[in-house]
Amino acid sequence: MTAIKHALQRDIFTPNDERLLSIVNVCKAGKKKKNCFLCATVTTERPVQVKVVKVKKSDKGDFYKRQIAWALRDLAVVDAKDAIKENPEFDLHFEKIYKWVASSTAEKNAFISCIWKLNQRYLRKKIDFVNVSSQLLEESVPSGENQSVTGGDEEVVDEYQELNAREEQDIEIMMEGCEYAISNAEAFAEKLSRELQVLDGANIQSIMASEKQVNILMKLLDEALKEVDQIELKLSSYEEMLQSVKEQMDQISESNHLIHLSNTNNVKLLSEIEFLVNHMDLAKGHIKALQEGDLASSRGIEACTNAADALLQCMNVALRPGHDMLLAVKQQQQRFSDLRELFARRLASHLNNVFVQQGHDQSSTLAQHSVELTLPNHHPFHRDLLRYAKLMEWLKSTDYGKYEGLTKNYMDYLSRLYEREIKDFFEVAKIKMTGTTKESKKFGLHGSSGKLTGSTSSLNKLSVQSSGNRRSQSSSLLDMGNMSASDLDVADRTKFDKIFEQVLSELEPLCLAEQDFISKFFKLQQHQSMPGTMAEAEDLDGGTLSRQHNCGTPLPVSSEKDMIRQMMIKIFRCIEPELNNLIALGDKIDSFNSLYMLVKMSHHVWTAQNVDPASFLSTTLGNVLVTVKRNFDKCISNQIRQMEEVKISKKSKVGILPFVAEFEEFAGLAESIFKNAERRGDLDKAYTKLIRGVFVNVEKVANESQKTPRDVVMMENFHHIFATLSRLKISCLEAEKKEAKQKYTDHLQSYVIYSLGQPLEKLNHFFDGVEARVAQGIREEEVSYQLAFNKQELRKVIKEYPGKEVKKGLDNLYKKVDKHLCEEENLLQVVWHSMQDEFIRQYKHFEGLIARCYPGSGVTMEFTIQDILDYCSSIAQSH
Repeated sequence: MTAIKHALQRDIFTPNDERLLSIVNVCKAGKKKKNCFLCATVTTERPVQVKVVKVKKSDKGDFYKRQIAWALRDLAVVDAKDAIKENPEFDLHFEKIYKWVASSTAEKNAFISCIWKLNQRYLRKKIDFVNVSSQLLEESVPSGENQSVTGGDEEVVDEYQELNAREEQDIEIMMEGCEYAISNAEAFAEKLSRELQVLDGANIQSIMASEKQVNILMKLLDEALKEVDQIELKLSSYEEMLQSVKEQMDQISESNHLIHLSNTNNVKLLSEIEFLVNHMDLAKGHIKALQEGDLASSRGIEACTNAADALLQCMNVALRPGHDMLLAVKQQQQRFSDLRELFARRLASHLNNVFVQQGHDQSSTLAQHSVELTLPNHHPFHRDLLRYAKLMEWLKSTDYGKYEGLTKNYMDYLSRLYEREIKDFFEVAKIKMTGTTKESKKFGLHGSSGKLTGSTSSLNKLSVQSSGNRRSQSSSLLDMGNMSASDLDVADRTKFDKIFEQVLSELEPLCLAEQDFISKFFKLQQHQSMPGTMAEAEDLDGGTLSRQHNCGTPLPVSSEKDMIRQMMIKIFRCIEPELNNLIALGDKIDSFNSLYMLVKMSHHVWTAQNVDPASFLSTTLGNVLVTVKRNFDKCISNQIRQMEEVKISKKSKVGILPFVAEFEEFAGLAESIFKNAERRGDLDKAYTKLIRGVFVNVEKVANESQKTPRDVVMMENFHHIFATLSRLKISCLEAEKKEAKQKYTDHLQSYVIYSLGQPLEKLNHFFDGVEARVAQGIREEEVSYQLAFNKQELRKVIKEYPGKEVKKGLDNLYKKVDKHLCEEENLLQVVWHSMQDEFIRQYKHFEGLIARCYPGSGVTMEFTIQDILDYCSSIAQSH
């Protein structure tokens, strides 16, 4: 137990400045668990604190740990269970009762005795010791196991004592005298034990021999004990006197603490008062500016702005806990609230008047723009209002209801103003497009579908006219907008393009300037989430938003960017309908105008999206672009439909079909318009649809043609298509260009063969028979021995085709070809040359057969190849 006590003192209590006085090995009553130790300790520093500490071995079992500690003053009862019989059980009553079983009764008694002495020595409140022997409470704690409490402040502690130098030297000498002290420790210990017994016997004999001295010593000890008791009594009296002094010192200390606390409170109170005075005091000048400040002059606006900022700082000061309960603070806050409400009303009323006045001033300038294709400049209006931007920001943060009301009023006034301006602007644009006067509107020029041009009945009566008057009499693709082709030219289209571009160029800066002003004036440029907006659909439709004007909770929105867009939609709600009407008019004037509009609108949409893809301008132009694209697709579809509705004239030759010529015109116009355009892909798709329609319908007309041979229709029109595609160099139509060339070549060859036929008919029949005999297996040189194909028969047939007859037949053939071909395409000489080559080919074929089948006969044609060339040349020149 001594070793354990030493280990506990060293490892647990010494680091905490405590001394271990008594220890008992216990376990909880009624439970078989691991044992622990209850330790009685005192602190080494004053005031002395007495504790009962429970110490337990760690789970690993290699060291002890402090588990729980109780102050001895909290111990109410010590119950030893039985004062007569030995019993290891005992109870300690702290806040609850702890039941223990000691490992031995001696340890239990020693621990209880130590507790009793500590109670007597240090505690005023006496602990109740129940079932404890009175002798135990008077006896000293046995040495080696416990620790007694004596007078004074020192306790005799049975602690481990280190060996001094002399003792170490004696032990070394003793071990050197015994050779086996190290090798045989048991023998050495046994030897020491025998020597110890001899020494104990000598000591006992010596004590018995000195009994008289012992009695004298005992008597002296009794007297010493009496003196100790007297000293303890004196010390007790001294302690009682010191106790009264301690109480007085405690009172003095408490009084000093109260004085210090009072001073601290006064300093804090002064700090709080200074804080309130410095942060919640508004200058008289600011108050006057808020109540009476001039909101019309620049100096007055600046003074009101400074005063409003100062008021906002005073209202937004972060009050410390408890400030809001002070009456003065409440009164000052109420005063600030009244000032804010007063100034907010003044500001809202003044700005509403400014909106109305500026609207009237702006309306008065509309007359000078009525004949010009320009929109009024709102820069002066914006410049004057931007002086109030900071005040609007103040109003937004302090009274969102009035801020929202001003926003609504601004949108109402400006939407009506812009609606008048934009409608007049578009009226001027329509007048310039149609070339009419303003009075012509009364007769339905802009709304009637039949006043701009003639009727549309001719669209369904397209016919193929003679080549000489086709442009003047046929219905053109340009006629799809109810305008005849003769009424339109490049100048008209250029004029429309300039007007449309000017309209877009005027609208863009107007919208951008207004959007920039809205973001600056209403402080919406930060694009942060905020708790309110005017972006409800019902408000845009003329409804009213439910709002609380007295700093109420605004409606939720996704972002201030959305609010800008919704304000722009409300202000410029007439732009999109007016643009659509203008586009409809342009399409009505000439459906090819959709090409100009698609290019221009695409460019402006692309420019707007680069600035802000979600802006009002970008969205609006994007919506209008959809309409333009739809009109463009409709234009292409109408052209294809009109191709399909073309009717063939039975009295005149076909020539170049109208839609082939007009595809050339469309492609030329489109290439000039779409040069470097963003929507080139749309044009390429349209080209593909149109060229397919042209190919299909050329073949359809050729099949239906009665007066003009099919091959001529195909040859001439595909030659024209090939020439057009070669000249324009449209990359997406390379395959169609090759196809057109192939069709032209094929049908040219077919027509030549068909038209030329067999100009030397009898010779053809004769040599057909010769070739048939050869095909049957007769050798070529033996054909002349056939009765029907001998030399005499050959000479008879050749004599029937003298040069004069050949030239006459060729001349008739030339006239026939001339009747079939049209003058526009100028293919007569090409076809005639091909026929010449084909005739020469036949001639050479006949000569070859004569040379192979009638060798050495001397039979030849009555005309030569040179004669054929001369005949063809003279015929061509004569016509």
